[in-house]
Amino acid sequence: MFAVIKTGGKQYRVRSGDVLRVEKLNAEPGEVIQFNDVLMIGGNKPTFGKPSIKGAGVHAEVIDQVKNKKIIHFVRRRRKHSSKRTKGHRQNLTVIRITDILKKVANNTKVKSV
Repeated sequence: MFAVIKTGGKQYRVRSGDVLRVEKLNAEPGEVIQFNDVLMIGGNKPTFGKPSIKGAGVHAEVIDQVKNKKIIHFVRRRRKHSSKRTKGHRQNLTVIRITDILKKVANNTKVKSV
């Protein structure tokens, strides 16, 4: 069974045991979190949300908070003046491991929602 979740403006297809790097979440390493924005649950009989499935959730364990590799952006601003600038950026990421996919009972759990 798999699910499609939405977090950080992106959609991810996940299965139990998958390890993902998602946009930074407000959670500590070792903490268990729940994603409530489930767009689809697949398997023998797939379920689609409009836009999300009510009562469904995905549990994940936070492994670590890391930074992505550096992205360098080189800018030439004006012609004929050799005006140049280098900009860099490192995105903050959260590494998570998917532990469980819940179809209907996600509202009753005492897990932190993100």
